Amino acid sequence: MPSFMKDAIKKTFVELLEEMPMSQITVKMIVEKCGINRNSFYYYYQDLPALVEEMVKDTADDIISRYDTVDSIETALRATIAFCEQNRRAILHIYNSVSRDVFETYLWKVCDYVITTYAKTLFHDIRIAPSDEEIIRRFYRCECFGLTIEWLNQKMETNVEEHISRFCQLYRGMAEEMIKRAVEG
Repeated sequence: MPSFMKDAIKKTFVELLEEMPMSQITVKMIVEKCGINRNSFYYYYQDLPALVEEMVKDTADDIISRYDTVDSIETALRATIAFCEQNRRAILHIYNSVSRDVFETYLWKVCDYVITTYAKTLFHDIRIAPSDEEIIRRFYRCECFGLTIEWLNQKMETNVEEHISRFCQLYRGMAEEMIKRAVEG
């Protein structure tokens, strides 16, 4: 079967997610709106959660592929937020569904990637204990994940751009100070 059918299934699912919560969407609704039969859906996906997982994974992979370098914590945060801003209503419906764990797994993957990439810039010429480097990376990974989850819990209603800018102003120099302390022992 052609891949355009798989793309049509995904597109239709997102359209439905823009209109209603995931709990109200059925395979029947997707295939009827797509104009395909149920077997075509099940050729590609075992069930709706499998479709959700693939879509969230693809979105995470797409965001990751756009950031081969991350030069600041602000860029890292913006990359993570970009993961959620694609199809805002659909993301909120997935986040508020039984597939939340799938979404959080891939959000964590995005956070891990952007912070690990940022750490390459941060630790470029500096030698510190690997355990200290991991502590710093873990701290920023958790900050990135936590700020994004908080924003999602607020239904993405707060001005996230303003929040990121202010957060980064307040945190400016913190990573460098942590590294300095790690070097000093």
